[in-house]
Amino acid sequence: MQYGALSRMLHQLALGNRFLAEASFDVETLLHRTDPAPVVGRKHVFVAGMARAGTTLLMRRFHATGAFRSLTYRDMPFVLMPSTWAWLSASSGKLARPQERSHGDGLLVDYDSPEALEEVFWRVFAGDRYLRDDRLVPMTADEEIVERFRVYVAAVLRSRRSDPAVRYLSKNNNNLLRLPVLCRAFPNAVVIVPFRDPAPHADSLLAQHRRFVAMHRTDPFARKYMTWLAHHEFGSDHRPFRFPGDTLTYRNRDNLDYWMELWIHTYEWLLGNAPASVVFQGYEDLCANPDEAWSRLAAFAEIPGDVVGAEKITLRCRTVDGPIDAGLKRHGEQVYAGLVERARAGRAPGPGFPATASIAARCAPGLPRVRPGR
Repeated sequence: MQYGALSRMLHQLALGNRFLAEASFDVETLLHRTDPAPVVGRKHVFVAGMARAGTTLLMRRFHATGAFRSLTYRDMPFVLMPSTWAWLSASSGKLARPQERSHGDGLLVDYDSPEALEEVFWRVFAGDRYLRDDRLVPMTADEEIVERFRVYVAAVLRSRRSDPAVRYLSKNNNNLLRLPVLCRAFPNAVVIVPFRDPAPHADSLLAQHRRFVAMHRTDPFARKYMTWLAHHEFGSDHRPFRFPGDTLTYRNRDNLDYWMELWIHTYEWLLGNAPASVVFQGYEDLCANPDEAWSRLAAFAEIPGDVVGAEKITLRCRTVDGPIDAGLKRHGEQVYAGLVERARAGRAPGPGFPATASIAARCAPGLPRVRPGR
């Protein structure tokens, strides 16, 4: 979203000061005394994958069902006191024409578009457990933080919605670092980890990194905004996911091999450490068989498979021009094959899972190909 000078100052006040952010949550809990017990057992949905893996696509489709409440741009910047801010800002009636988001990928957003804003909670209350100056690492949480997160989710659900049975929807890439914590907080939740063919995925990450580095040179607020939201996936404040025992051979962030190695470390770690209840979903499968793949995900979430007005799921193939180290490419393909097997093993009953293949093999003539940079 585009913000004017006054709005930027408000964001600085609400998000840039940790003490005020904590105080806003205290105000929310004091005024509304939200009881999390009724929402702990609900089948909430958490979508958590590396950026550019189809996470936004899945979140928007779940949101379009009307069965979920997710944080939206209308909750900004006081995302830690959703009910109180909804009351305070009710008279503003903010409206905005849909505009393409800063990723330049054709997705339009307005004030009511769901977005990954819950990370503010984790940064404020548990930042020292996973945020480092140069990386993000897996985190654990004690019962106090888990219970506080339950209260926060309950507060989000009660704001702007009157339906007492509404469920929470989250798309948050950093949740990869705390999947067991989510499963402890909400044992019946559906946690979905999208994945994508490694070469085009790495190429997309590189393209976005270059795009955001250029943006941050001319717009310092955009850099601060991403840091406040702990979105370090790319840009001038990029901080990679790092896992116990991993080693980065490639450190040049303007090189495709760097992003390929990050992809391998991330998904290899997930294959070995994600809770058994986590559902893996291939981007290529979702695009090649959208109705079948979505029906299976809807069955997991126990919602109708038909979604009125949802965005069409289409495969947009990338032409990867940059060279990739042969050893990395083989390693990535092996991890990808393991992800496909894990996805197949975790499927609800339904049509068969397509055979493992590279994304290039699945791009039939006539499907749009996307050059690096899109």
